[in-house]
Amino acid sequence: MPQNIKCNVTECQYNSNVMCDAPMVQVNRSHSSQADSSDDTKCETFKPKM
Repeated sequence: MPQNIKCNVTECQYNSNVMCDAPMVQVNRSHSSQADSSDDTKCETFKPKM
């Protein structure tokens, strides 16, 4: 099943024309025990462009 993940973080190595082309995406909570909104999450797959 194809996955389309939009990403506006153009500084990421996996960003390809505002789409994520990482082989896997990992999202974790951001300094909280429970996420109530997207602000409470973070993308662990981010890798800065070289």
